[in-house]
Amino acid sequence: MQRDFLDVQLRHHWLRWTLLAWGVFAGWFLWQRWGGIYWLALSDTDDNMRLIQVRAWMNGQGWYDLRQYRLNPPGGFNIHWSRIVDLPIAGLILFFRLFTTPAWAERLAVGVAPLLPFAISMTAVAVAARRLIDARAWPLALVFLFGCSATLLMYMPTRIDHHGWQLAALAVTVAALADPKKARGGAIVGGASAFSLSIGLEMLPYAVGAGGILALRWVWDRAEAPRMAAYGAALAGGSAIGFVLFASNANYAMRCDALTPVWLSATVAGGALLLALAVFNPARREVRLVLALAAGAVLGGAFASLFPQCLSRPEGVSDELARTWLNNVREARPIYKHPLRTAFPIAALPVIGLIGAIFATWRARGDATRLAGWVPVMLFTALACGLLLWQVRAGPAAQLLAVPGATALGWVIFPWLLNHRLMPVRVIGTVGGFLIVSGLFAGLMIRWLPIDRPNAMQQRVGKANQRCATIPAMRPLDRLPPQTVFTHVDLGPRLITLTHHNAIAGPYHRNGDAILDVHHAFQGSPATFYRIAKAHGATLLLTCPNMAETTVYRARSKNGFYAQIARGQLPPFLEPIMLPPTSPLRLYRIK
Repeated sequence: MQRDFLDVQLRHHWLRWTLLAWGVFAGWFLWQRWGGIYWLALSDTDDNMRLIQVRAWMNGQGWYDLRQYRLNPPGGFNIHWSRIVDLPIAGLILFFRLFTTPAWAERLAVGVAPLLPFAISMTAVAVAARRLIDARAWPLALVFLFGCSATLLMYMPTRIDHHGWQLAALAVTVAALADPKKARGGAIVGGASAFSLSIGLEMLPYAVGAGGILALRWVWDRAEAPRMAAYGAALAGGSAIGFVLFASNANYAMRCDALTPVWLSATVAGGALLLALAVFNPARREVRLVLALAAGAVLGGAFASLFPQCLSRPEGVSDELARTWLNNVREARPIYKHPLRTAFPIAALPVIGLIGAIFATWRARGDATRLAGWVPVMLFTALACGLLLWQVRAGPAAQLLAVPGATALGWVIFPWLLNHRLMPVRVIGTVGGFLIVSGLFAGLMIRWLPIDRPNAMQQRVGKANQRCATIPAMRPLDRLPPQTVFTHVDLGPRLITLTHHNAIAGPYHRNGDAILDVHHAFQGSPATFYRIAKAHGATLLLTCPNMAETTVYRARSKNGFYAQIARGQLPPFLEPIMLPPTSPLRLYRIK
């Protein structure tokens, strides 16, 4: 009787239990991160910029005007985002204002907002496990999801940038790829891709991969035409709606780094071609293959001829900016260029998930329906593992996509271990198997073994990065009248979030000239700094000794302006301004 009750709950009431689990873990995350919420600890520059964008919009800045006028005033900084992710944050702020002060409403909003896409991701992961493995397998999938360390960081309170929403769209895509209802599954995949691209292009490879997978399914089986037709229509229509509703004024230019007319034309044309092929739907597989290849060649050729500027890196930065900044951004480097302490925990689960997906695909070879679901997931997981060799920023998505494959492995291995006749195998084997299949062993190994542990210098840098960006460190700056502060590129967004001052630059590629100005000023002579600072109207200089960015200045220019002031050699035009004795910052007036 008890087993039957549990079976009914797992099979038929999975959604209520999934949402209950989300509520429990959401409460845990809020409690665990309450200190960060209280101190508005937006540790990433993008999280700070997102909050500043929301504030600007709520204070009257135009819906389609996403320039940040407090960076590089008076013209402002061109931000390539859209307003989609601003909406839930602003809605939560307005809601919490009904019960508390504006400052606390903002804190609570940035704490709760990342948990909303987390609910979507949990539900989608549960759906994928039910469709691919077993109607009762979803709890195991959720357990493995909580082992995705890189993925969960994107959903933590105060992590309000767009990555959580894009990961939610990716999870929905995986569940929809396994949908037995063809038209519904295709429409959801197309809509999720359009939604993600309207936010940003970070998931463009996965959107292209999803379209390619659906086209291959149609080539193999013409009965898949309704799925591909619905996908093409949803992709084209959803992208057009997303562009009209959310594209900023700046994104009407022919840029390659957002859903501009460049990529809008590609998504609309690609969706229309797939819809046309699905409607035509020839009976012979060879003809379908030729038509699919011809459509891909036409789309690729047209894109290359019309938008040759987008065949290289989409940011479109200068060679100098790429060499001195963008190529050195940690998350933009391939995983094999990172220390083992960083790379191993990120890559372990994706590799296990790929093995599991291959294993599950092989096991499903006699079941056409299940095989049709597993092949796309296997290809998607392989794509994610391959993207890790391009940029480590693919880690959160790769771990998320590994969950179905890892769950499929666990669903076979764990019952065998738990039912083994030997108690040591049942106990030790199950624990060990769980640690291996979930990928948690990688994090434990790195934590307990002396592998690439931070040295003294790295610890000083980490401490400076953390302390300089806190409210107690920044609050004394507001005792001075509002003015433009010349500071580090990575400190600019945090400065304008916590104080009433303006800054020169932030780490956003469309504003390469301002970023290079900061680099040239800190690495050049004192006269060069003075000229650049005055050109930007800066009247204060703010530095954070030992911040990661400053180590680059000193390494590249050992006698440059920053290296000199770090040694205490102040030029005549700098006048120190006293800050509290415990302050990690250094502030100077530019006379």
